[in-house]
Amino acid sequence: MGNHTPKEEEKDVIESVMYNYATSVPELEDENKMLRQSVESLKKELDRFRKTPLLVCEVRDVLTEGVLVRLQNGNSFLVDVSNDCEPLVPGDQVLAEQKNLTILKKITTSSKFDVEKFVIIERPSTTWVEVGGLAYQIEEIKEVIELPLKKPELFKKIGITPPKGILLYGPPGTGKTLLAKAVANSTKSTFIEIAGSELVQKFIGEGAKLVKEIFDLAKAKSPSIIFIDELDAIASVRVDVGTSGEREVQRTFMQLLSELDGFKNLDNVKVIGCTNRKDIIDPAV
Repeated sequence: MGNHTPKEEEKDVIESVMYNYATSVPELEDENKMLRQSVESLKKELDRFRKTPLLVCEVRDVLTEGVLVRLQNGNSFLVDVSNDCEPLVPGDQVLAEQKNLTILKKITTSSKFDVEKFVIIERPSTTWVEVGGLAYQIEEIKEVIELPLKKPELFKKIGITPPKGILLYGPPGTGKTLLAKAVANSTKSTFIEIAGSELVQKFIGEGAKLVKEIFDLAKAKSPSIIFIDELDAIASVRVDVGTSGEREVQRTFMQLLSELDGFKNLDNVKVIGCTNRKDIIDPAV
């Protein structure tokens, strides 16, 4: 090295720098490629965040003028359909623009009932042996609930319609829920428990829809027993009311009566209502 002339030393330095540069170029190119991909990904994510969210609607009817849809808040509108959207039928769930509610596409929703997040579904292990001091009540509930579920052919043979449900009333802690769980275990039925207060919803028609879904769920999981605790929350004596909240409670109650007294057969579904205020329960129950 000491014998090299200044020009040779300068040449060695230049060659060393060029070598280092040449070896680092592929690494820099790879890093540059990764950074470009990262930038593109961030741009796409930013564009996605800037998009106006779409509304989820339910198709109520398909008409020549357009499609009648219902929003989550209960309002209904007649809207247009995008040319790219597949054919629609009542009951379909669709995505619509926020500004003009034009339907863009149909979506597939889960077959799981929405109501399942409100109710407790189980197969109780409670037996009649665990229910003490209620011999008369046990006999009554066996005749009204257990017998029709275990031996429906007896009622068909006689030609009578079995009771659709029973009302249990009394102070808290007297065994009403225990009786309901015992008969569910005895009949090997699905036990669907919900509080009456949970059926009171904010938006118009939501409570009635919830009641309908509960009965649809019960039929899908039959034999089943629907246990409505605090029934007085929705089934109190009807009076002339002025507030929207009280009218909504009455709509929910009317849907419950429709399910109980309607033309559709409940088959292997029984209803047990529970309250500690029998004095305010509507006589229609």
